[in-house]
Amino acid sequence: MLIAPAVIIILVVVAYPMIYSLYLSFTPYNLLRPEKTLVFSVDTMFRNYGKLLGDRIFWRSVGNTVIFLAVTVNLSYFIALGLSQLMALVSRGQGIMRTLLMIPMMFAPVLVGFQFAWFFNATVGLVNNALIALHVIQSPKPWLIDVPSGMISIMIATIWMNIPMLTIILLAGTLSLPREVFEAAEMDGAHAWQKFRHITMPLLRPFTLIALTVLSLDIARAYDIVRIMTGGGPAHRTEMIWTYAGRLATRDSQYGLASAMSMVGVVLGVVFTLYLFRQLIKSRVVY
Repeated sequence: MLIAPAVIIILVVVAYPMIYSLYLSFTPYNLLRPEKTLVFSVDTMFRNYGKLLGDRIFWRSVGNTVIFLAVTVNLSYFIALGLSQLMALVSRGQGIMRTLLMIPMMFAPVLVGFQFAWFFNATVGLVNNALIALHVIQSPKPWLIDVPSGMISIMIATIWMNIPMLTIILLAGTLSLPREVFEAAEMDGAHAWQKFRHITMPLLRPFTLIALTVLSLDIARAYDIVRIMTGGGPAHRTEMIWTYAGRLATRDSQYGLASAMSMVGVVLGVVFTLYLFRQLIKSRVVY
């Protein structure tokens, strides 16, 4: 009974929208003709998924999403890993450093999108003004509408927003590692790199997998940043699954097709998460 309110909230906020979206994905539901298109039919239940298979923009958005996730997750991880190891060496002021590090986490993705859209603005952007002042470039560069700088700009904004969370998790994991193991390695003559490679990294594996799971799910919802900075352009070069689905739903009123696309994204996310959880179970370490 104590968990009943939480269960009800989860059912209303998560389960019902998910089930309804799954239902819509099997219908040709169009907001302009709701009474005619909300009806479920066995003959047409897989029509939306068939359309996706033949949609060139959909496959481009899938490819962009995979590249976006691969680059942002890996770069975020390695940067956060380096920061966490450096912070673990600090004995004084670590609390202040953690507080400063968490500042980007206080910004909503919408604000981060507007912030970096201004940074990379072709006319008044900070990046162009700085590079021109340093004589790196001679004239302003349209970062957000060029290829591949548009995708790179989005990646930079996403990495900046997610590094703090990942760093805090890895730092907590590093500080929880048993000191006896490192002391024994030092007695055997191991230097810093050997301790990091053969002790720190294996023992951090559970924390790494948890952090990567949370990070991947968070990045996969980065609709706001992409929508604000590039809108999926130019010519769908930065289109992601979620931005394309949003475009189909809000601009073309094709909620059935957009729901089918969202379900594809959910399946990909579930498969990736299950893979990480299996790796997490295999990586359990007994000290």
